[in-house]
Amino acid sequence: MAYDEGLAQILRDDLAGEPVSERKMFGGLAFLLHGHMVCGIHKGGAMFRVGKAHEAEALALPGVGQMLFTGKPMAGMVDVADDAIATDSTRARLMQLALSTARALPPKVAKPRKG
Repeated sequence: MAYDEGLAQILRDDLAGEPVSERKMFGGLAFLLHGHMVCGIHKGGAMFRVGKAHEAEALALPGVGQMLFTGKPMAGMVDVADDAIATDSTRARLMQLALSTARALPPKVAKPRKG
């Protein structure tokens, strides 16, 4: 397993009561609200989709940095170190920003799979 199952459970607990689904992605685990990523975990930490409007606020929190994919920053996504994700207030604020971003988007409609 490439991610911390204990951290996965913490995020599940934080998202209790929300209609989220889980999907294994890129060696980690993503949590989705109406088909949109809210947050996820990977080896070494977590990521939150806070949106471009909230990115500066999220980056100002301790232990939060830009999410890099193939060396390039991903707009609206932040990466969170293990020690920062363990801080309840930091995690709660990031979750609040990420849920706000996901709720503002129209639900995705599942596309039929070919085959």
